[in-house]
Amino acid sequence: MKTFNKVVLYTGTDGRAAFRDETVELNEGTPAACLSPLMASGGFQLRESPVGFRSQFHCTGAPQWLFVLQGQMEIGLQDGSSRTFGPGEHFYSADTLPDGASFDPAVHGHWSRQVGDQPLVTLFVRG
Repeated sequence: MKTFNKVVLYTGTDGRAAFRDETVELNEGTPAACLSPLMASGGFQLRESPVGFRSQFHCTGAPQWLFVLQGQMEIGLQDGSSRTFGPGEHFYSADTLPDGASFDPAVHGHWSRQVGDQPLVTLFVRG
């Protein structure tokens, strides 16, 4: 059976953002066009970030898929690690603030930045 690798940015039990990989089965469609089951969505947004863009630490407001359409996007975590995503790459951003917590930029969330000489164009699809 074919599968799709779903990169997930999530909030761990310690309140810190982390990455993990999950597998989505492509168990529908035909052998020439394998499909996942249909997933619900709550709309989508396109974003362009200029060369030099960098955010502060923040949490995702609502879980959403992020697909890089142009340029490169680096996501940094509190532990100092980061991952860079280029055109055609994705992650599912679900690092929401834990229930009852007040945002602490020394503990919660991630930062993002545009990398390279092209503006960053992304597609957000709400989960």
